[in-house]
Amino acid sequence: MKTAGFASLATKTFAVAALLIGASFAARADTPCNTPQDVVRLAHPLSRVAKKIADHKPLTIVAIGSSSTAGAGASTPTANYPSQLALELKRHFPATPIVMINRGVNGEEIADMLKRFDAAVVQAKPDLVLWQLGTNSIIRDHVMSEHEAQIHDGLAKIRAAGADVVLIDPQYVPKVNAKPQAVQMVELIATAAKREDVDLFRRYDVMKRWVEVDRIPFEVSVAPDGLHLNDWSYACMAKGLGHAIAEAAQRPIMSATASARHSMP
Repeated sequence: MKTAGFASLATKTFAVAALLIGASFAARADTPCNTPQDVVRLAHPLSRVAKKIADHKPLTIVAIGSSSTAGAGASTPTANYPSQLALELKRHFPATPIVMINRGVNGEEIADMLKRFDAAVVQAKPDLVLWQLGTNSIIRDHVMSEHEAQIHDGLAKIRAAGADVVLIDPQYVPKVNAKPQAVQMVELIATAAKREDVDLFRRYDVMKRWVEVDRIPFEVSVAPDGLHLNDWSYACMAKGLGHAIAEAAQRPIMSATASARHSMP
């Protein structure tokens, strides 16, 4: 009888868990993905990307980063943000072959990525590099004093390769938000992007808006570990980044003469 009782309790527990999981998936499916232009817009045109699209030549993109580039929290490898972004860009540019190379490695920090930049990024001869960084240094309470120089060194390698670059800052999730240095890291990356005149995809602000403006609970956008994204948020991130890349690649680029004339009083 006791065994039957335990079996009955286990069955009921499993049934409740299944209902909760089912409700969570249903909530995600019914939740609209909001990626407002004023938040996702990139500061600078993507000239290398624009040329490849205009010439209908293959566009090679390298996504380098840590676990949220590799796809931790996704249900399948095809649900990570680089894979979803490739699909988004194909919708924007159907005549352009998209070559997406995912160089995400779980647990890495900026210094770890720099050690493999030549092999993982430069050798691929990318037209666009998406560099996601900063989260693991926050989680591990590491000192950030060396990060500015490290970001500069990485950007120098990307520029030498002739590629466009978009930095991607940390995610807005419970385990990151619990760390007092989270905002400091977000601001450090934003300052570096501005100083180096490179684009920044403000993932932290995009995800913060989901919570504070759209009132989307973390259960919809964050994996059960409280740190990584899930299928819904990877797809929504890819949608916003895809719109941002497409807009920046099609933005008119004024010539030096036209720019000087435009700035004259």
